[in-house]
This record gives sequence, structure tokens and C-alpha cells, in this order.
Amino acid sequence: MSDQALAALSTQVLWAAFFVAMAFGAIVQRTGFCTMGGVADVVTMGDWTRLRQWALAAGVAMLGFALMAQAGVIRPGLVLYASNRLIWLSALVGGVLFGFGMVLASGCVSKNLVRIGGGNMKSLVVTLVLGLSAFATLKGLSAVWRSATVDRVAVDFAGNANLAAWAAQATGLAPATAGLTVALLLGGALLAWALAGREFLCTNNLLAGLGVGAAVLAMWWVSGHLGHLAEHPQTLEESFIATNSGRAEALSFVAPVAYTLDWLMYFSDRNKLLTVGMASVFGAIAGSFTMALAQRSFRWEGFGSTGDLGHHLAGAVLMGVGGVTAMGCSIGQGVSGVSTLSATSFIAVAAMVGGAVAALRYQAWRA
Repeated sequence: MSDQALAALSTQVLWAAFFVAMAFGAIVQRTGFCTMGGVADVVTMGDWTRLRQWALAAGVAMLGFALMAQAGVIRPGLVLYASNRLIWLSALVGGVLFGFGMVLASGCVSKNLVRIGGGNMKSLVVTLVLGLSAFATLKGLSAVWRSATVDRVAVDFAGNANLAAWAAQATGLAPATAGLTVALLLGGALLAWALAGREFLCTNNLLAGLGVGAAVLAMWWVSGHLGHLAEHPQTLEESFIATNSGRAEALSFVAPVAYTLDWLMYFSDRNKLLTVGMASVFGAIAGSFTMALAQRSFRWEGFGSTGDLGHHLAGAVLMGVGGVTAMGCSIGQGVSGVSTLSATSFIAVAAMVGGAVAALRYQAWRA
């Protein structure tokens, strides 16, 4: 492949990622999909509707990923979440921090990006502070603390630390077949639970769950198939172009927000290149903005008090630090990560829910 063809393919991958994320942003703006909102609805009102939306999205992503792996469209061992290390303490601590922070900040990272598109200046401040704290946890002061503490605690396995690999070892099945079997059981259970309630079966809820799950699958295809090179013309190694990790990536927003700020601040540096994750950040905002205009719901919003500002800033820092430590947000780990059956992802999601419940209890006590 020539350099010109490589550049053209990279551009194609970036535009595809942008439009997938744009669809994601429009769906979230249209339906109100929100993992934090789902947990809050259960805790405060006993309403499980938005949590069922998340379950439907996760189930769709889980089944779709397994089918793509079975068909050879994507290689599960080369995705971002594939590792032989179970970083359980990082997932636990990072997940709790992220979950607590997303309640203080009135939503997770993706929700704040969507709110920016709807005119919410509070979310713009949250996103900027979150990006700075996330970048510090990737490469700065809190990165040193992270690598010297929680990242040192892990369990190493001979193969990938995920449910598919463990099922394959236990049954003797091929990894792809074992992954499909586990996905059918877990993903099928999530779908069955989500669709069990009659009140859930309406256009808005189905669009939220099916749409978000489909967007995650589309991003897996863009990054893991369209952008896959069996042999990079410059390095002669297998690679996934236009990704920060060098692996296949799906929708996730904590580290991409940090890299986006870095790209904007060092725009003239030719070594700073756009990636799939960064295109997703712009796409989510653009999709939300387009939908807000179409619905005539765009309006400017700001902080109501200094106390409101303080809580949102604290939440932003916790999400930035926690999201990087846990290797993803409520979409990155909660839908994209669990779709790969990564054990670390399941721990991170459980910790995020626990952190969110603790923050909701704190808010109720404070009130």
C-alpha cells in the first residue's frame, strides 16, 4: 500500500468514526439515554426504564461482537480490552471514582458531550476539567500515582482475562465459539430482561438501547475491520490505523477527550494526529447539536451557584482520574468493554454503579 493510499484509508476511517459518533450523539439527545440517569431513577424513584435501555444496548453489543468474531470480521485478541492481566483493583477503584464523579457532574462523559451540543455550558466546563485530569492520569502526576499503586495489583493469566477465554479452557471449545456461547447466554439474558417490561416497549426506549448498541458495533467494525492492516507499509507489522492504542477501539470518551484537548493545544505539531476516539468526541457533539436544532430544544445553560460549580468540578476531576484508571467510562467499559466479555470491564461497571449509588446517597443526605 502506498503512502497516498494509506492516508486516504486513514481519512476514510476518521470520517466513518465521526458519522457513527454523530448518530450516537443524536440518539442520546433524542432519547435521554444515560447510565447515570438509569441508576438514579432506580435509587430515587424505583423506575428501571433507563437502566433497561443500557441493558438492551449492552446485550446488543455483546451479541453483535461475538457474531463478528465468529465470522472473522474482528479479532477479539487484538481489541483494546484484550489482556492477560486482570487489573481488578484499578477497575474497582477507578470505577468507584468515576461512578461517584458522574453523579456530582450530572452525567457521564458522553452525556456531558451531548449536553454541550444542546447548549449546556456547565457540561463544557466539566468536559474541559475532565480532559485535563484524564490527561494527567494518562501521562502526568496522577499517572505516576496510578502506576505506583493500583496498577501494580493484578492477576496474570496464560490467556486473555475474559469470560470467553475461560469458557474455552473449561469446555475445550474454540475461543470464538465459546465467546458466542457466553454472549448468547449473557447478552440474551440482558435482552430478555430489558424487553420483559411491557411499559418498556416503546419507540424511544427501543431506539435508545438498539441505537447505542448498534453504534458501538459500527465503531468496532470501523476500527477493527475497515482500519485493520495485516501489514503496515511503514512498520511491516499488523496494525489498526488512526487509533491511540494501536488496537481496535470502540466508543469510549475519557481518554479521547484528553487526547482531543492535547491535539487542539498542539495543533501545529505534525506529530499530533487525529484518531478514531478524537473523531468520536467531535461526532457526539455534532450529532447532539443537530438533533437539538431539529427538536428545537437547544438552549444556553449555566451554573446556578458556586456550590453547583464546585460539585461539577469535583465530579469532573473524579471522572477524569477514575475513567483512565478503570480504562473507560460508562460507555467505554459499560457497553464497548463488556461486549468483549472482558473480566476487567465487568468489575469496572459494577464499581461504577456502586460509586453512583454512594454519590446519590450522599446527595440525599446533604439535602
